Amino acid sequence: MAITQNLEILITPEQQGSYFTLPFTMPPDMETFTLAYHYERHRLSPDPLSGFCARHEVNIIDLGLIAPDGSQVGASGSDKTCFTLSATSATPGYRPGPLTPGTWQIIVGAYKVVPEGVKVSYELGFIPKQRRLFKGDLHTHTVASDGVLTAGELGWHALRHDLDFVAITDHNQLVSAASLPAIPGFTFIPGVEWTHYNGHVNFLGVDEPYSTPFISNTLEEVVTRFQTARSRGALTVVNHPQDESCGFQYDLNILPFDCLEIWNGPMREANLRAVGLWQSLLAAGKKIPAVGGSDYHRDNPFQILGGPTMGVYALSASPADILAAVKAGHAFITFFPGGPTLALTCGEALMGDSLPWQAGLQVRVAAEGLMRGDVLRLVSAQGSTVLLQAPENGNFENTYDVPGPGFFRVEILRAFLPGLPLLPALISNPIFFDEPQLRAF
Repeated sequence: MAITQNLEILITPEQQGSYFTLPFTMPPDMETFTLAYHYERHRLSPDPLSGFCARHEVNIIDLGLIAPDGSQVGASGSDKTCFTLSATSATPGYRPGPLTPGTWQIIVGAYKVVPEGVKVSYELGFIPKQRRLFKGDLHTHTVASDGVLTAGELGWHALRHDLDFVAITDHNQLVSAASLPAIPGFTFIPGVEWTHYNGHVNFLGVDEPYSTPFISNTLEEVVTRFQTARSRGALTVVNHPQDESCGFQYDLNILPFDCLEIWNGPMREANLRAVGLWQSLLAAGKKIPAVGGSDYHRDNPFQILGGPTMGVYALSASPADILAAVKAGHAFITFFPGGPTLALTCGEALMGDSLPWQAGLQVRVAAEGLMRGDVLRLVSAQGSTVLLQAPENGNFENTYDVPGPGFFRVEILRAFLPGLPLLPALISNPIFFDEPQLRAF
C-alpha cells in the first residue's frame, strides 16, 4: 500500500535567486519513490472589453534531489513537475539507485518569486517493497567474451523471453553496473565468470570483486580471490561442478562460496551428478542454496536464454534484492521461462528459510503449469516421496506433515519426449527444519 506525505513551504521574495533544501525522511524498505510539486507558476489577466486573457509567468521554482550521502540524485530545473525513482529506473534527469532510509533533501531553487511570496506544495509517495516472483538467468555471456550479443541485445532478447533479469558473466571480463544499458522494466546484474583451468566461478553483484588480474597459479591465490570477492559483497557461485570438461576441481570445504550451480544449460548427465552432489551436501547438514543458469552464448537447438530459468522470490527488482533472495535460497530452478512454477512454504517460512522443528508443522506445496504425466515429488535426506502424477494439465496445492528435523525440497519430473526417461522440469531449494534446542535448567 502506497504511503503519502505532504510538505508545504512559503518562499519569500527575499529568497529569490538562491537555493536551499527541504529535508524529508525516506522510510526503510521502499521500492519506489515519487515526488510531485505544485505552485502558482502562471497568473491570468483577462481583459473583459476585448475578451483576451493574458498569461504571465510570475513564479519559477526549480526542483532537484539529494541522497543521504550528500550526492546529487537529479535536478530538473522547472521543466518537470514530478519524477519517479527506484533502484532500477528513474525519470530522465534523475539516476536510479537504492532508496536508502534516512534523511533526503529536496533541492528548492527560487529563480523567480512574486512580491507577496509563493506557496509551494510537495506530495511525496512511497511504495513499499513486496516479495514477489521474478524470473531470470544468472549465467550469460556477451561479445565481451565468447557470446554473440551485446549486453543491450541480450537484455532485449531476455525481455522477449519473458525474463525480468540477467547476470552478465563474461569470462574473466569485469563489467560495471554503470556501463550496462538501461532497459525499462528489466534488471541487469553485473558479474564475471572467473574462468580457471581447475574450475569456473561466478562473482555477482559488484563491479570489481577483485582488483588484481584474474590469473591464479596457487591455491593461496585462488583463496585470496574468493575472500576478496566475499569481502566486497559479491555473491559467489561455483559453476557446473560436475562438468566433464570444466568441472570444479578445488575442495569445496576450503573455499568460501554462497551457492552451487546444479543446473547448467540443458539437463544432462553432468547436471544430474551436480544435483546428486548438492543432495549429499544437504544430507550432511550444509545449507547451500542451489542455482541454475543457461550459460548462454547464442541460440542453438541445445541452448536458449533462460534455459534453465531462476524463479526468485525477491522484495524488488533491484540487483541487490534479487541476489539477496538467491543467497537466502528463496528460489527454484525451472527448465525455461514458461516452465512450471512453485511456492513451497511452512507458515511464513519459504524456500531457503530455517525454523526449529516441532510437532504439527506442515509444508504447503503449490505448483502451477503442470503437464499431464508430470511427477511431483518431495525430497528429504531420507529419500523422495511421490506426491502426484498429474492426470492432465493443471495446477496442484496440498499440505504435508513434517515428521521430524531435516529438510524438504520439491522436484517436478517430466518426460519431454515420448519414450524418454523422466527428467527434472523444476528443482526447488529446501526449507530446513532444525533440531529443537534443549533448554538448560
